[in-house]
Amino acid sequence: MPHAPLELERFLPYRLSILSNTVSQAIAREYAQRFELGVTEWRVIAVLARYDGEGLSAREVALRTAMDKVAVSRALARLVAAGRVRRRMHRGDRRRSVLALTARGWRIHDAVAPRARAHETALLARLDADERVHLERILDKLLAAAATG
Repeated sequence: MPHAPLELERFLPYRLSILSNTVSQAIAREYAQRFELGVTEWRVIAVLARYDGEGLSAREVALRTAMDKVAVSRALARLVAAGRVRRRMHRGDRRRSVLALTARGWRIHDAVAPRARAHETALLARLDADERVHLERILDKLLAAAATG
C-alpha cells in the first residue's frame, strides 16, 4: 500500500503554527533580552493586563490564552517569584486564588505592548486595507469553526 505523506507546507494548521511561531519569536527576542521574559510569560502578562480588575484565576488565564494549563502554571510561578504578578485569595471563595499584575508587571507590560503593536502594524502593512478586512473575517470564521469542532 503506497504512503500518502502529508504536505506540511500546504497543511493549514502547520502553516498557521509556523506563522504564529515566527511572528511571536520576532517580538519575543526583544522582551526576552530586556526583561528575561518568555513567550508564555508575556502572554500571561498581556491577558492579566487586558482583564485587569476581573480577578482571573490561573485556569481562566489558560482558557483565555488557549495555552496548556501546565505551561501557564509554570509561567505564573516564575512571574510571581519575580514580583511581576501577585496571587491572592478570592474574597468570596477561599479555595480560589486570583491574579493581578504588580507595579513591576505593569512596567513590563507598558514597555512591551507598544513594541508588540509596532511589530503587528509593520506585518499588517504588507496587506492592503481590503486584505486586512478579509484576513480578520477569515481568522474569525476559522476560529469559530475550530472552537465548535
